[in-house]
Amino acid sequence: MKLRDFRWLAAVALLASAPWAQALVFAVNEGVTYRVPAEEIRAKYAAIAADLSKILKQPVSIEPIGDYPSLKRGLAEKTYDLAMVHPAHISIAAIKNPGYKLVAVTKGFLEYRASFLVKADSPIAALADLKGRKLGAPDEDSITAWMVRATLRDAIGDPKLVATTYTRYQDAVPFFVENNLTQAGATASNAVVKDWLAKGGKVMFKSKPVPIKHIIASPNLSAEQVEKVREYLLGLDGTDEGRKKLEPTKYQGFVRYDDAALMAIGAWLGL
Repeated sequence: MKLRDFRWLAAVALLASAPWAQALVFAVNEGVTYRVPAEEIRAKYAAIAADLSKILKQPVSIEPIGDYPSLKRGLAEKTYDLAMVHPAHISIAAIKNPGYKLVAVTKGFLEYRASFLVKADSPIAALADLKGRKLGAPDEDSITAWMVRATLRDAIGDPKLVATTYTRYQDAVPFFVENNLTQAGATASNAVVKDWLAKGGKVMFKSKPVPIKHIIASPNLSAEQVEKVREYLLGLDGTDEGRKKLEPTKYQGFVRYDDAALMAIGAWLGL
């Protein structure tokens, strides 16, 4: 092999190893109890990913993650450089270990609550009345289910005193109550609650509020990189151009959130 060939190979190797040549992975989880196709998620965040690529001087690829075991595994292995995490308990766990950093939380989702649904003529008037009865709730590892268990723990001491039946999707919960499979149901979907009330049902109780849809950054990113991402996200809703990029996500924007307050929520959830 000629000398110029060695030099060419060396140059290619150097380019391949350059930091800006390596794509950063931005994982996006929209929860597991809502039905959102992966292609739709990629399209939602395409403009934001393009901007982040310029800001961080590295390609940023959107990776939709539709199930929690994969999300947890990727976070534990620090596979994701950035992540939009719908369920608060998973992002809080990732912040505690392996050390992800909270970048921002999503406006409009700072007071996510679990609503306990009962029929209009139900004798259940308080959480204590659920003892020995059946409750329908979304996926066992959804943030809604975690909030439900924490709420029941506060009210009756042990959430196991209520027989909880879990289902994959939020919109399946009312079916349980309507068909007497359970005496109550729990959901955090505003659309489901609105429909339930429109049909004459009641909301017997609401849980404490929990912020969801957190943007977190891998410990592999530098403090400077994290701050650049935070500055960009917090400023998106401040310009017409930024608001247009937010439109596909249907989010109002992003805000800071106190780390200590988030950890206190994690303690309440039982993490």
